Amino acid sequence: MTTSTKTTPRAPLPFLGLACAVGVSTMYYNQPLLMEMSRTYGTTAGRTGFVAVATQVGYALGLLGFVPLGDILERRSLMMRMYGAVAIALLLVAVAPTLELLIAGSVLIGMFASVTHVALPIAPDLVSHEQRGRAIGTVMTGLLLGILLARTFSGWVSGIHGWRWVFVVAAVMNAAFVPMLWKVMPKLPPKQNLHYSDAMRSLWTLFRTQPLLRESSVIGALVFASFSCFWTTLAFLLSSHYGLGAGVAGTFGVVGAAGAMVAPLAGRLADKHGSRWVISVGMGLLASSYVLLWVEEAAHCSTAFHVVALVIGVVVLDMGAQMTQVANQTRIFGLVPSARSRLNTVYMTVYFSGAAAGSALATIAWVHWGWNGVCLLALVLIALAALWHATGHRGTEDHCKVTREDVLMEA
Repeated sequence: MTTSTKTTPRAPLPFLGLACAVGVSTMYYNQPLLMEMSRTYGTTAGRTGFVAVATQVGYALGLLGFVPLGDILERRSLMMRMYGAVAIALLLVAVAPTLELLIAGSVLIGMFASVTHVALPIAPDLVSHEQRGRAIGTVMTGLLLGILLARTFSGWVSGIHGWRWVFVVAAVMNAAFVPMLWKVMPKLPPKQNLHYSDAMRSLWTLFRTQPLLRESSVIGALVFASFSCFWTTLAFLLSSHYGLGAGVAGTFGVVGAAGAMVAPLAGRLADKHGSRWVISVGMGLLASSYVLLWVEEAAHCSTAFHVVALVIGVVVLDMGAQMTQVANQTRIFGLVPSARSRLNTVYMTVYFSGAAAGSALATIAWVHWGWNGVCLLALVLIALAALWHATGHRGTEDHCKVTREDVLMEA
């Protein structure tokens, strides 16, 4: 049963963007800190690289286990509980005495940080179908800024107080967001009267019956895997090749934030030209960024030249990733409006599984083949995404909806 949306407009799109930023940022604090963590625990970069992998694995688990609750529980209370839980997980990581416990705590952070995708599906409810891309683009701006500026925040704080304080401060921020939700967000009742077991069974039904959802999920996973290749190994590159620390690695998040500004434009372009067109442009930008990042590293030039080339590459990389993501989510949220949390669960579970695989493969590529291996891996992943895109679902994909929602309840 669909509920009224009269109270929903009280939750403005910018606040939903902030909610996404706060939630998702917790996943990315560790990436500029991997070298510092390896020194703390006396281990190799290859082993600490799996701290980033653990967070993304946890995120995929949270997406699968928690995000479907957004279709069957009151969402404000659910979000408040999850922000409180992620604050506790951040404190556990801050005091972790061993690398193994750090990795376990990172899994918990990822699981509860999936609150981001309880918030995101609310955005299309605030606007008409024709403005869906714009609304998602606005909220996705907050999400990507959270991803990128988290690295900046962690790099700067660790440079002053050490890496453990990054997680202490982050825990306080997330805990403070709980009363903010209570004040700003209205009660958001579920759209359907479902049991959790029914909602979980319907995930497979959605995946099986929606070819556009399958295509978007695979493309998203491959694109985000390529995106993760860069950010997982950036701290290693800057430290080993240029002698630069976590603060500089984090500062690249500010640079990448420029790419986040393309999100509202990407949403408007998806509304105007269709998602398939936007995805094509986004993947072209991604491939171009890695060609630049690979070529500049091979050039025998000054450190200043390399840093400038990295800056340009990061901006183009983030623009491409953001355009692809906004376009993918614009089209999947148009499939079954009453099941947006579950659609997002399927999509984002596959998406972040790709991120985890990309981070793991990039760490292995770095250990064995250095930056050449990382860039080649990323380009292969983009090529696979482009192939899937070129041979995928066509037709009325940008306006496709399911008219019989009992398909969701198939066994």
